[in-house]
Amino acid sequence: MGNGRLSETAAEPESAVLIAVDDGGGTTDACLDELSALAGNIGIEEAGRVTQRREKPHPARYLGKGRLEDLSALVSVTGAGVVIADDELTNAQMRGLAEATGALVIDRSLVILDIFAARASSAEGAAQTELARLKYSLSRLAGLGKSLSRQGGGGGGGMGARRGGGETKLELDRRAVRERIARLTDEIGEIKKRRGVSRDRREKNRVPLVSLCGYTNSGKSTLLNAFTGADALAEDKLFATLDTTTRRVEAHGFEYLMSDTVGFIRKLPHALIDAFSATLEELTFADVLLHVVDASSPDRVAQIQTVKSTLSEIGASAPIVTVFNKMDASPRKPLPFDRDSRAHVEISARTGEGLDALAYIVAETIKSLRRPLRVLIPYAKGDLIGLTRSRCGIVSEQFLENGTLLELLADEEMSGIMSEYIV
Repeated sequence: MGNGRLSETAAEPESAVLIAVDDGGGTTDACLDELSALAGNIGIEEAGRVTQRREKPHPARYLGKGRLEDLSALVSVTGAGVVIADDELTNAQMRGLAEATGALVIDRSLVILDIFAARASSAEGAAQTELARLKYSLSRLAGLGKSLSRQGGGGGGGMGARRGGGETKLELDRRAVRERIARLTDEIGEIKKRRGVSRDRREKNRVPLVSLCGYTNSGKSTLLNAFTGADALAEDKLFATLDTTTRRVEAHGFEYLMSDTVGFIRKLPHALIDAFSATLEELTFADVLLHVVDASSPDRVAQIQTVKSTLSEIGASAPIVTVFNKMDASPRKPLPFDRDSRAHVEISARTGEGLDALAYIVAETIKSLRRPLRVLIPYAKGDLIGLTRSRCGIVSEQFLENGTLLELLADEEMSGIMSEYIV
């Protein structure tokens, strides 16, 4: 049924035929190119592809009858042991495709889940990935149970007895999966609580958070390393890292935290979005979002839209700065323009080109979120001066006879705290 890792469901499949329904949106070839790259990450090479122009997939076979015959012939000619659909398949579609081709049938969601399972290196990433995979599996177990019930038909002997035993086993399987899901959900709930404590501490100190987001393999981790001297894993492959890395930055008069998290991709399984909610939630608390775009990708416009849709789905609404990365690869110009972005900057995280300009733009964006104030703080209020220096952007500072005169940039809370000292 395709509900486990491929290594568990097939004897090292080496080649696959990719299939997709073309709804006329013009992205089918790009989607299949990406699916081919995804499959390559789990050791499966593309043997060919079959597409069909239709409004939506066939409910029982995914493809229409004629194209299904073409698919079966291509599987036979190429010797491919796997068929991979670009959309998430229903149980009925998996059965219909498997019966027609004799191949192992999986979908894009399972390929992505398999990559996540292979890349999860931390306890947190492993728990979130396992939860997503179990939710995916549970829907397949439920579908199989319904199928067996239909096979039972009406009366009589052996089939009814066999069906009963099968349903009992499936009920046991479902119960075990549900219990594990409940335990993992509790575990991830504790992760959320710990993140909440860290976030409350950060909010108390009012250290701004700048979060990197972007399509997978856009160079976010490389940018974090170049910008902060971090040692986050940065490889030229999809979903190289699933864990959040956060580092402190001081630049252009501001101190802030910069964090990197999992990259996005087309048709990211909802089970993964749900499971990684504790990680993705960090994006919803960011003060500034740096949207890192692979400027060299021929599919960059669609990738930008995917990221923006995902940010909207998870409720991330901070000001966005679009960062066109990999400019050293001589990307085609003009670069796409995002009207929702506060600024656009061109960089190469690999060579360091444009990083100074990016640091300046980040500081200016943080500055725009604060109001300018001129305050005179008495020397007796030394604790307030220390708080001001740690939580505000200091523009100028003068030591006068009756106190410290500061021109600064403050958020709403600090503006209220210092209201009686405004001059």
